[in-house]
Amino acid sequence: MLRAVLFDWGDTLMQFGYEPELVEAGHRAGLEALGRDGLPDVGAITAHFREHYEPLFWVPGTLEEIEYPGLVRELLGQFGIEVTEEELGRFLEAEHAAWEPARVLGSTTHALLESLRSRGLRLGLVSNAFDPGWLLHRDLEQMGIAERIDHAVFSSEVGKRKPHSEIFEGALEALEVSPDEALFVGDRLYEDIRGAAEVGMTTVQAVWFRADEHPEGAEPDHQAFTQMDVLNIANRLLATA
Repeated sequence: MLRAVLFDWGDTLMQFGYEPELVEAGHRAGLEALGRDGLPDVGAITAHFREHYEPLFWVPGTLEEIEYPGLVRELLGQFGIEVTEEELGRFLEAEHAAWEPARVLGSTTHALLESLRSRGLRLGLVSNAFDPGWLLHRDLEQMGIAERIDHAVFSSEVGKRKPHSEIFEGALEALEVSPDEALFVGDRLYEDIRGAAEVGMTTVQAVWFRADEHPEGAEPDHQAFTQMDVLNIANRLLATA
């Protein structure tokens, strides 16, 4: 019997629009948040980041999450900038805020979550995201997601990325449901569909923001072309049970 629905975050409940210029905007905001004089040119820092660090984010099949605060500390250290924990937090917070235009909540996300909850379903979120959890959970609060779900976990909090089973299993345990009682909704065939299927969940490929293809992905049990298609799928599963 269906008891829970879990979602990916980016390009499922929220559309994330990567823009190269936001990389430099984030670094500029972070440096300004340090409040120091005589800092290096932001363009040089961004160029170094894009050449030496950015490729780490695109390694296919990576299961271990990048420890992003440590990476930023290392990046700044390359330019002679030593930061305290408090300063690093200010940098990360300002950088994250500069990326706000890239994060756009789906127009029917709140309605979907509220409709699923009204059916007695537990709701969770499982996302690959390298930013510190305290920033990501703040996003959920500001977007009105936190109050509409029961549990959220990010890869930066557990050190494992989807499709690693640990991040899925931790969410299921928190929701107190077994894999065969859960529906997972995600856009990526490898990270989301394959990962969720391998732990025993029923899967839905979300294609309203993007239609993913991956040679090592899995075939979803269902496809949803709009967010509200997920509600229809859940309704059918509940009726069958």
